[in-house]
Amino acid sequence: MIIQTLFTGWNFIRWLRLGFGIVIAIQAVETSDALSGAIAAFFLFQAVTNTGCCGANGCSVPVTKNKTDEIEDVSFEEIKTN
Repeated sequence: MIIQTLFTGWNFIRWLRLGFGIVIAIQAVETSDALSGAIAAFFLFQAVTNTGCCGANGCSVPVTKNKTDEIEDVSFEEIKTN
């Protein structure tokens, strides 16, 4: 399950979080700033585990989509005006 979460479902937001985490981590190492390191760890954790700020999959894009192959019959009522 952990390996599947790590390697699947990479969308734009996960790549963005990973990029922010890496850039902030580089800045934290260069400036020796612990707060920047904590923020970088937070972004990297979100990117790796595909979690958002709202908890487990609270802000993430759902992996499965509803696919319905059934065609619904739609009834129409024709209205004529004179």
